[in-house]
Amino acid sequence: METMLEKQPYEERKEYGGFWIRFAAYLIDAIIVGIPLGIISVIIYMLFILPTGALELYADPGYYNQDISDEQALLFLGSYLGATVVTILLCWIVAIAYFAGLHASKWQATIGKKLLGLKVTDLHGNRISFWRSLGRYLALSFLSGIFCIGFIIAAFTEKKQSLHDLIASTIVIKK
Repeated sequence: METMLEKQPYEERKEYGGFWIRFAAYLIDAIIVGIPLGIISVIIYMLFILPTGALELYADPGYYNQDISDEQALLFLGSYLGATVVTILLCWIVAIAYFAGLHASKWQATIGKKLLGLKVTDLHGNRISFWRSLGRYLALSFLSGIFCIGFIIAAFTEKKQSLHDLIASTIVIKK
């Protein structure tokens, strides 16, 4: 005679990644991505601004007493804006490749998440596609950072999902 317990299918209990462990993983990732990007950003600004001669103006002790021409000012401003645009584009490309690429990879985690034993899955525990991972990252970038409410939501949802997880239908689980 079969009992009711024998007929129930086996369901693995998932342990979800909470706010603090995910925060720690993000800090690790921020260091891994941020330090090289910071160094590269300084190099980009140097490459754009050094040829303008602007640094020589600042090195002169009488800098505040001298006038600069409109041409010099526009050259510096154009170089500064050019460096800013290149830096922003580079940072976006690297961040998308790192976060969206690694979440969609066979690791299903960034280096920080992997070190802390976390992985990103869909609601059924399957690996997510690059496009879902990209949408998750964009939602994180634009929505979750606003007053950090998108991150705080994780404390109040059953599966500890942040706003970007809810939008992308993903969860972060402990391995």
